[in-house]
Amino acid sequence: MVATPAALTLSALAARRIALTAQGFGRRRPDGPVTARHIRQVADLMGILQIDSVNVLSRSHYLPIFARLGPYSRDILDRLTAHTSGRTNRAYVEYWAHEASLIPLSTLPLLRWRMAEADQQAWGSMQRVARERPELLEQIRTLMRDSGPIRSGQLDVPRTARKPGAMWNWHEGKMALEYLFWTGEVTAARRVNFERWYDLSEKVLPAAILNTPTPPRADAQRELVRIAARAYGVATEPDLGDYFRLPRADSRARVSELVEAGELIPVDVRGWSAPAYLWPTAGRPRAMAARALLSPFDPLIWFRDRALRLFGFHYRIEIYTPAAQRQHGYYVLPFLLGDTLVGRVDLKADRAAGVLRVQSAWVEPGADPQHVASALAAELHLMAGWLGLDSVDIAERGDLAGILRQVA
Repeated sequence: MVATPAALTLSALAARRIALTAQGFGRRRPDGPVTARHIRQVADLMGILQIDSVNVLSRSHYLPIFARLGPYSRDILDRLTAHTSGRTNRAYVEYWAHEASLIPLSTLPLLRWRMAEADQQAWGSMQRVARERPELLEQIRTLMRDSGPIRSGQLDVPRTARKPGAMWNWHEGKMALEYLFWTGEVTAARRVNFERWYDLSEKVLPAAILNTPTPPRADAQRELVRIAARAYGVATEPDLGDYFRLPRADSRARVSELVEAGELIPVDVRGWSAPAYLWPTAGRPRAMAARALLSPFDPLIWFRDRALRLFGFHYRIEIYTPAAQRQHGYYVLPFLLGDTLVGRVDLKADRAAGVLRVQSAWVEPGADPQHVASALAAELHLMAGWLGLDSVDIAERGDLAGILRQVA
């Protein structure tokens, strides 16, 4: 446990505003078209965009950019994340950083220690295929070397019966691809309709990244903690370690080392039970003007203990909860207004009907329902337009639904 006397005390409100500023909130959204430069600025502030397959509203990695910048062309982000022959504008690459994630190219060498530990850290099914089917790995290498990017569906490998509780029915070829992806030998060249196209890293990553010396494990982890600390502004040690899913013992050690070096400032946040650490150059605003719908996988709230500590907001994603047992809905987005999470809505993009469906709407205790509904209605219409939907339809479920229907 990192134990250093705190020299500075922050109120819970001050800590919340620091955290929001570090995550790119409180800035005026661009008046004109959002450019690649805008997108790179906010993506680099966060340091990571989590990828998820659920598409009931939008793929999750697009939503944090919208939350901070408003409507933008998703094609721009796609171009920044794909390898295209003859172009050099790729800025982000996929890897297991938090979960499956997009990270700046410069961050990839910092995760080589994880690649090197694939035989211990990769999922058991991947380890098994790598151990039992080395010829399959070699066949895949040869196919990519000869043919370029491939999809897992191109591999003629029979599927096994899905085991109870398994999330994906992956065949052994997919498991082998994912093992090679974990090791860093293979990367995502691009995605088409969200399907990953794999290729050898040596063929699609910039030479500058491939030739970057591999940093020692501890040095790489310290830099990952620095990225997390900048992105969070103020955080506990578990917060910082979770950002890149560091082993807990490593997280404790790296945070302690950065405190000893004077790179993290110990602080006491009133109401927090755990010690906290402040990034020295974190902004400390006296007010916060923000309005955003947050993906369940937004870095601001993806660590649920932190969301509860920062905002007093108890949040659980209910996708895997049986419908009859869901409290708020299937794909629920918290609503940020000012410096507070004031509500939550269950959203679905009905693309066939051209409608953004608000399947339930809820207001948080203490928030003004009329004020929340007015601001939320504006953000919902903005999101609908961004998604290419013509209208917003609000169901009757939830204690905010009635007022929201009136103002929307």
